[in-house]
Amino acid sequence: MRINRNGALASVSAIAALALVTACGGGGSESTVSGEGSTAQQKAMEHFSQVLSDDSDIVLDYTGSGSGDGIKKFIAGDVDFAGSDSALKPDEVTAAKARCSGNDPWHLPLVVGPVAIAYNLDGVDDLKLDPSVIAKIFNGKITTWNDPAVAALNPGVALPNTDIVPVYRSDSSGTTDNFQRFLQASAPADWPYEHSKEFAPKGIGSGASKSTGVGDTVKKTPGSVSYVEWGFATENELGVADIDFGAGPVELNAGTAGKALDALAFENPDSKDLVVDTDALFASKTPGAYPLLLTPYSIVCSAGYADEATSGALKDAFTKILNDGQTGLEEIGYVPVPQSFKTKLQGSVDALAGESGNS
Repeated sequence: MRINRNGALASVSAIAALALVTACGGGGSESTVSGEGSTAQQKAMEHFSQVLSDDSDIVLDYTGSGSGDGIKKFIAGDVDFAGSDSALKPDEVTAAKARCSGNDPWHLPLVVGPVAIAYNLDGVDDLKLDPSVIAKIFNGKITTWNDPAVAALNPGVALPNTDIVPVYRSDSSGTTDNFQRFLQASAPADWPYEHSKEFAPKGIGSGASKSTGVGDTVKKTPGSVSYVEWGFATENELGVADIDFGAGPVELNAGTAGKALDALAFENPDSKDLVVDTDALFASKTPGAYPLLLTPYSIVCSAGYADEATSGALKDAFTKILNDGQTGLEEIGYVPVPQSFKTKLQGSVDALAGESGNS
């Protein structure tokens, strides 16, 4: 079979035309929603993107760059929503409201991600810690694994005389903010630092960028320990400590994380801006519950996008995520949102198409 030069050019043109039609959803109906920020929810966003790709005309374009960068990009109008593991600060709310044409920004927690205390300690497969000991490890007060305070929580375990290497997030991180909130709430006498997206103690341990960097660093560093999202801990086959929150050691699994969500509360229960009361969550001592959880936010304009179609696209994407995207989250280290929580979320999502968006 022979194809002449003109035939070859015609074939290339036909393929290009077909590719253009395919990229445009066959009739120009495809829409894209863009987000950037939290690496803690990056695996979930990849999962949501696949769900949307399989059964909708919506493309979810998400970049995991860290919560701080995501908020900056959202305020600048470069993306439709920010991914952040902690709520906006007052000055950020003001800036976001200006970006949203005077309308309020809303925090929508579409997924729940447990934070593991992940470690690399040869020969120790069963490690128990409590908030006080965790605080002392990360502020440099406990420096070896066979320290008496660690040994007291692990009777019968042969703990080595190995230096502890705390690994923290070196970038601006909502996970860091929430981890420090947790220590403030659960071990205030041992954690004198104010929470922020920056790791507070200076000269302690080793920094690593993003959740991927933390997981990789712990995997490569004997004696190391860090706070990292459950999915990154399991992906790197790290040890995960049981934590005694005050009612006995609790293993991290979907059941114990889900139990902690039973008492989930919001800072303003009557608002469609769903900021979780993390202080109450982190101070919880419910037996059998694992309350060291992230509720990563998708931060959006309640209204006021320059392109009016954006609110509708976000509404459609988030509705699909709530209805179909929760399935399969456990396999990648997240916990599906409870039904009662999902109902409240859907109410906020439905309101995104409203004119004012103010709650």
